[in-house]
Amino acid sequence: MKAKVTYWLESDGSYLGYLNDFPDHWTQGENLEDLKIHLQDLYELFNREEIPGIRREVEMEFA
Repeated sequence: MKAKVTYWLESDGSYLGYLNDFPDHWTQGENLEDLKIHLQDLYELFNREEIPGIRREVEMEFA
């Protein structure tokens, strides 16, 4: 599994980040490895279920 993510280190030492496909849904971790675990949980959840309010980007072809 691969996904593009954006993350950053906060001044309190915690890490914040989100999956680039779902930028409205941030998560945090105590360190980078913890953040990775939380991001993986989000990825699995968002790709397993149709959740109301989750915006998705797809490419559509029209005739």
